[in-house]
Amino acid sequence: MTRSRHNLATLPTPVQQAPRLAEALGVAGRLLVKRDDLTGFAVAGNKARPLEYLLAEALGRGADVLVTGGTPGSNFCQAAAAAAAGAGMECVLIYAGPAQRPQHPNHLAARAWGARVEWTGDPDRSSVDTALTDAAAELTAAGRRPYVAPRGGSTARGALGFHQAAAELATQVDGPATVVLATGSGGTTAGLIAGSVALGRRFEIHGASVSRAPEQARGRVLELARGCAELAGTAPPEAADVRLVDARGPGHAQPSTLGAHAAQVALTTMGIVLDPVYTAKALGALPAVLGEQIRDPRLTTIFWHTGGLLDAVAGWEHA
Repeated sequence: MTRSRHNLATLPTPVQQAPRLAEALGVAGRLLVKRDDLTGFAVAGNKARPLEYLLAEALGRGADVLVTGGTPGSNFCQAAAAAAAGAGMECVLIYAGPAQRPQHPNHLAARAWGARVEWTGDPDRSSVDTALTDAAAELTAAGRRPYVAPRGGSTARGALGFHQAAAELATQVDGPATVVLATGSGGTTAGLIAGSVALGRRFEIHGASVSRAPEQARGRVLELARGCAELAGTAPPEAADVRLVDARGPGHAQPSTLGAHAAQVALTTMGIVLDPVYTAKALGALPAVLGEQIRDPRLTTIFWHTGGLLDAVAGWEHA
């Protein structure tokens, strides 16, 4: 396996006991929070982990410009811009929708890191996918050496960052545990699943799907997890290893009632900031994930905090 990484994150990220949060959520067993919001690179949160592998591959290919995209509120886009700047590369970001002045903090941050922003003119997020290919072709024709990362940075190689993270968690937590996290483009969940399978299924990974219906996301997560395992040289995950619940609420990027409550509880019991798009919805889904097990005092549950600080700030601005 090629484990080349371009070091960005300060690892391991801490695991924090959360007894007051557990009490507020009705969790009888031990509740821990994996603080991947504290990876220590820019305001990237968990996005630092896949970027270590993607950037290493880009530099290994001699790329001089990183091309990726999403929406102006994308956590990955601003993190990619910061990573590219730190590696001496240029960054081109392609956002869905018509051109607009920077308003979302993630968009402002991406511009601060020096990214060049282009727009598809179509608000559909999938419009970015074709535009990335077109932008790379134009850059190549101009003599540049682009490296394209898909929306969210979710590739089998990027997921290696979370395969490693599962092994990291195993050194911090004794025994088996249930892990709950937000599932967007799927890379984080896929890497953790692959990493858990490599550990003999030490952790039961549950994704709270915040972007797509679980039945739509399931196949993509499994594909990424199997690709990640192949790169890592570990056993392939099975379909039963992919556990997803619907946490979209009103829709992608729209706050949910459960998420808003969970964010307030996390803030007042632990001082932890959750964003309304991903992490708040995931924590809000935790009781549904646990079901009857929420009353089991023997169960260890880990909430994987993926970050999203600037999304939280944006939510406060519009509250």
